[in-house]
Amino acid sequence: MSVKIRLSRAGAKKRPFYHIVIADANSPRDGKFIERVGTYNPMLPAEHAERVTLVSERLTHWIANGAQPTDRVAKFLGKAGLIAMPVYPEQPKQSAPKKKAQERAAERAKAAV
Repeated sequence: MSVKIRLSRAGAKKRPFYHIVIADANSPRDGKFIERVGTYNPMLPAEHAERVTLVSERLTHWIANGAQPTDRVAKFLGKAGLIAMPVYPEQPKQSAPKKKAQERAAERAKAAV
């Protein structure tokens, strides 16, 4: 049985609130779960103490038993120091100016000086 640590939505429309749960990988997002181990309230500011609450002793137990966190939950656990902070590869900036536009901007900067 593959076990995941993931988010389960519990908030009202336009007011998201999530429970951090231990669930079987095949169960639906908001369906059956094994244990509730925390909460996530994205409506609160990032520095607010109650934005993410975790039951660290249960999380360490489940991680030791092989539960795999999802990307978002791994970020929360990394910030809490329960696991190593996940490494995300550098993403290309598609909206950045292309090569010719960068050259034209450099020429304009030289001409302005």
